[in-house]
Amino acid sequence: MTVTLDSAAVAQYLADHPRFFEEHAGLLGEVKLSSPLTGKAVSLQERQMEVMRAKYNALELRLAELMRTAADNTVILNRFHAWHLALLKSAGGAAMARDLVDGLITHFGVPQATLRLWNVGAEHADSWFANNVAEDARLFASSLRAPYCGPNKDFEAVRWLDDADNVRSTVLLPLTSEGATFGLLVMGSPDVARFSPMMATDFLVQLGQSASAALAPLRA
Repeated sequence: MTVTLDSAAVAQYLADHPRFFEEHAGLLGEVKLSSPLTGKAVSLQERQMEVMRAKYNALELRLAELMRTAADNTVILNRFHAWHLALLKSAGGAAMARDLVDGLITHFGVPQATLRLWNVGAEHADSWFANNVAEDARLFASSLRAPYCGPNKDFEAVRWLDDADNVRSTVLLPLTSEGATFGLLVMGSPDVARFSPMMATDFLVQLGQSASAALAPLRA
């Protein structure tokens, strides 16, 4: 009587007997498999080598991706460090707002940047960063629970930039202190892809936190 085994039973048997091909080494050269690379029949050993090469190539690509990410992160870290140094060297007071914005343009290569603050001290009420802040802009800034990064949807805050008409993508960062929003940091670019919704915002959150801490002394 002939017993018919299905492929699952054969696979299970081989899994349960890992030394099978050691005990029947001659089969390694006789078993023929179809190669997905060439379409030709190859031995089990050759097929195994193809699988290993594919895994090795995938690992190489993953390693290259990780190295690129690490390099990009190093660039960002160096820029962040240079920006922080510029803030530490600032004379403080109203000069901090200008130094902060100029530092973004200088160290991060942001095409345009500006900010607006409200509820500032009386001595700063006539400063450029306290001008033209409509109630709608304040309400919008207070509604942001995370940085906005994406296309310019004709935001009022973008009009604070010098060349607002050419801004295609923007970053809007709420400035907060002690749970209250007291300002908005705006960055803009003529490149629609510069500030994309697909960008990770972890770095922007940290940038917003640093800017908030630097500007908080200007509050009333």
